[in-house]
Amino acid sequence: MKAAELDEMIELALEALLSGDDARRRGLVRAMVTRWPDVSALQIVFALTSAGAAVEDTFGSGTEGAQALAYKLAAVLSADVFALQEMGRCPVKARDLLHFWRRVDPYFLSL
Repeated sequence: MKAAELDEMIELALEALLSGDDARRRGLVRAMVTRWPDVSALQIVFALTSAGAAVEDTFGSGTEGAQALAYKLAAVLSADVFALQEMGRCPVKARDLLHFWRRVDPYFLSL
């Protein structure tokens, strides 16, 4: 994991979460997976969780919706990573998620 790349991911997540644009928020995970297909899927989970924590630490009250969404997206994405691992895919890369979503669970594709 490259620190600069992780910083970019967190920045993208923060921008989307705080944008006020519902379509951008809903498509955040899909955008991250598409932009960084070769990273560990758990790196995206970590970036989302870090963005949620940064919103909470920096802005406090008034941004609970953005925090909650970041944590929810990270939790649901973690479940997908776990499912892929249980299917024998290890380590799970972001590109594996796109394939999984097309074949098994289109949640992030339909947001």
